[in-house]
Amino acid sequence: MAVPLRFRSVRDVILAVDLGGTKFAAGLMTLRGELLVRSRVEIDREATAVPLFDLLSTLVDEQLESAADHDARVRAVGVGCAGPITPNCETVSPVNIGGWREFPLRQRLADVTELPVFGDLDAKALALSEGWLGAAKGVANFCAITVSTGVGGGIVVDGELLDGASGNAGHIGHVIVEPGGRRCGCGARGCLEAEASGLAIEAITGRPPSEPTYEVMQRTGRLVGRAVASVSAALDLELVVIGGSVAFGFAATFFNAAQEEIDRHPVLTGNRRPRLISARLGDQGPLIGAGAVGIRGMRRRSAPA
Repeated sequence: MAVPLRFRSVRDVILAVDLGGTKFAAGLMTLRGELLVRSRVEIDREATAVPLFDLLSTLVDEQLESAADHDARVRAVGVGCAGPITPNCETVSPVNIGGWREFPLRQRLADVTELPVFGDLDAKALALSEGWLGAAKGVANFCAITVSTGVGGGIVVDGELLDGASGNAGHIGHVIVEPGGRRCGCGARGCLEAEASGLAIEAITGRPPSEPTYEVMQRTGRLVGRAVASVSAALDLELVVIGGSVAFGFAATFFNAAQEEIDRHPVLTGNRRPRLISARLGDQGPLIGAGAVGIRGMRRRSAPA
């Protein structure tokens, strides 16, 4: 699934911004998907709204200043943000960032940068990047999942990224995988995010996800596979791309357990079980995805009515 490139100069760039549960990142991306420069800062998840945005604003200002050093003209800002959000990131309420509840992110970034700002869920941004340049290139029906501090998803059907009524389509982190399980930040019990995210793993085991046992890696993979099997059965997907620090850190043990769980579930006659694969763009994927959100937004804005 290609992201059309309709601008005049390869040195026109998008200011890409990725907002996760433990860090903010920003970079300058060309319209061909090349990251010229990037930086990141760790965040205090207990911080209030103003210090959090001040930190982001400093990061963004640094990138804008570096544009001149790279002979680049910033055309727009593309944002991938942990959810839930409202369309175009007009407001954001990331479950794992308590200081932002209905925070007016798009307008605040527009005020700081004086540029058009286009936003979407971080996992939907990952789906754009992996479909454009990564593991799902040329695939029309797939899901991209981030298993990190939280768990998110983006779904592409018939070559189109699904948005949904509120812009939050693909939130696979809130598929129930353990009925009656742990309370999730969304209020439900047994959500994938409440059972298999980095924060959940630490709460359950008392150890950070960077120090997992074999059993924890296997359980996390099985739960992700369970959610994938349900979503794929509903949407007839052919591929699932998984990224995020937890998935990458748990490596083959996680991926094998997830695929085994998918294979264990029966499928309808004529359907195929989806193939599971690691995100190809690695730690660049979230920022490339945020940049792709910016390109998608510019394309939509310039399309004839």
